[in-house]
Amino acid sequence: MAKRFLPHIAMLAAALLFVQPVWAADPFSMPALSVTNSDDGGQSYSVTLQVVILMTMLSFIPAIIMMMTAFTRIIVVFGILRQAIGLQQTPSNQILIGLALFLTVFVMAPVFKEIHKTAIEPYMNEKMGALEAAEVASVPLRKFMLAQTRETDLNLFVELAGDDQKFSSLDQVPLTVVIPAFVTSELKTAFQIGFLLFIPFLIIDLVVASVLMAMGMMMLSPMIVSLPFKIMLFVFIDGWAMVVGTVAASFGL
Repeated sequence: MAKRFLPHIAMLAAALLFVQPVWAADPFSMPALSVTNSDDGGQSYSVTLQVVILMTMLSFIPAIIMMMTAFTRIIVVFGILRQAIGLQQTPSNQILIGLALFLTVFVMAPVFKEIHKTAIEPYMNEKMGALEAAEVASVPLRKFMLAQTRETDLNLFVELAGDDQKFSSLDQVPLTVVIPAFVTSELKTAFQIGFLLFIPFLIIDLVVASVLMAMGMMMLSPMIVSLPFKIMLFVFIDGWAMVVGTVAASFGL
């Protein structure tokens, strides 16, 4: 067994001997992470540090999508709709999440366009730094979240934050307060829409259960009988288009 790996070990040793002089000549050839202070008081970061920050931010993308966009309301409504119909695994979670993501992109398209115009393009053209671009990009998102946030929820989290300061404008409210208030409002709105969607299917279940009891068919589950009728009703009224249109219209589109 050892003889089989001897050629590979020899090749690895030869490669290390060949590479060692290169590293010995300049062991610090890789640029270090550096922060440079500019004349106007700002700071500029090395490219390597910017890549590290970017890779770190990528891990927060799922949280940003769920907590700062229209995704939360859409996916909750879809989940309640599937439960109301009585289908546990159809459509699957992957299909619902994919549909919710594309609908989120559709709803958030004006916000994304503004972010690209005001923050991403100037940053790519080296007209502003990374921190300034991030601050500018947060402005359209803040505006979108505040437009969907109830005043009561916003006041609640301002009080929970223990900040006695009276904000003269909504622009002064920190994101640490805006984001949880926005998520709370989104959940409330999603449950309101889900309640309205649940009522027609609940009526079908009640009617089917009453008919089965009147016929003396106590042992037959009403869910088995009502499921085809609920699916037929949902298809007949073009339910998916109606639900998607209702959810999109709830954002003021």
